[in-house]
Amino acid sequence: MLAAMSAMGPLSIDTCLPSLLAIEQDLHAASGTGAEVISIFFGGLAIGQLIYGPASDRLGRRGPLLFGYALYLIGSIACAMAPSAEALLWARLAQALGGCASMVVTRAVVRDLFDHHESAHMFSLLALVTGAAPILAPLLGSQLLRFMGWRAVFAVLAIFGSAVGLAVLLRLPESRSDAVAQRARSEHPLQAYAALFANSRLVGYLLAGALNSACIFTYISLSSSVLIGVYGLTPTSFGLVFGINSVGLISASHVNRLLLRRYSPDQILAGAGIASALFALAVAAVAALGIRELFALLLPLFCTIASSSLIQANALAGALAVDATRVGSAAALFGAGGFGVGALVSSIAGALHDGTARPMGFAIACCLMGCALSLHGLALRHRNRRHTD
Repeated sequence: MLAAMSAMGPLSIDTCLPSLLAIEQDLHAASGTGAEVISIFFGGLAIGQLIYGPASDRLGRRGPLLFGYALYLIGSIACAMAPSAEALLWARLAQALGGCASMVVTRAVVRDLFDHHESAHMFSLLALVTGAAPILAPLLGSQLLRFMGWRAVFAVLAIFGSAVGLAVLLRLPESRSDAVAQRARSEHPLQAYAALFANSRLVGYLLAGALNSACIFTYISLSSSVLIGVYGLTPTSFGLVFGINSVGLISASHVNRLLLRRYSPDQILAGAGIASALFALAVAAVAALGIRELFALLLPLFCTIASSSLIQANALAGALAVDATRVGSAAALFGAGGFGVGALVSSIAGALHDGTARPMGFAIACCLMGCALSLHGLALRHRNRRHTD
């Protein structure tokens, strides 16, 4: 059930990708409307999580979650029936504002049920599902588009959301603790966010997660332009490379689960943060030197993308372990920060795209160097001091 809940966002994004051009043509929309269908969903996810996080602390996990599924269903049906591009965008925003409840509350439920170490293991397990979305969801979306049209994509998403919502209604128990409820009812949501931001350890985890997400966003946004436009891959070959890197993400999640049998989440973060920064610097070096040997770029890029799985799951577990009475709010900050910073960095890198691999390489390197600094300068500083002592 938690896996299905965590897959709501990735499925809602990736299943639509093959239909974007068809949507523009069918609705007689301006060029770029398809991109807006994706970007408005990202915006809704970032904003909505900041609402559902504190609400789940104050009201319980089930209520906000069921409300979110109801709104997601309404938005999905409205998308499927949209008569114009403007109506589709508004419906897509409603779909995002509903679907983000599933993402943020899933993280809070995991932390309610498991401790720091066990939650890192669970987040890696859930990442095996969400990591498969970039591979499987576009395939599903392309087949739906081929045989039934783009509106069927949103109809299937409505069915999926209804099925998960029904499972939550019947099978998911309330997991919020009394301590969380008492804390949430005693303070305004903005006070909760202020208290969380005052904790330097939490800020370190949040920055690490956000910058790591920005690396992935930049890769998704610019990889086709670089690999097809600069290195001359065919669309089919690019799809194969993209799929291999997605397999790397999934495999690294499994590796993280194995590592957690011997090491703590913070120990893994300490090594993964440095390793990912070194891999990213290799990508930036290949781009800066203008090396046109494809394998010279693909190998460090694969390692960079795969290592992000080790960072994301353990940083999320660390962030939710800092303050056990504000779990929902912390989960909201982690999710919103990832989408917000990711969208900003990828947009800047896209605007600076100059027909070379340099903007992508430099953006990825800056993000992961910042991620490593956030981990070792803030999140893991208490651990480093303890080992020194």
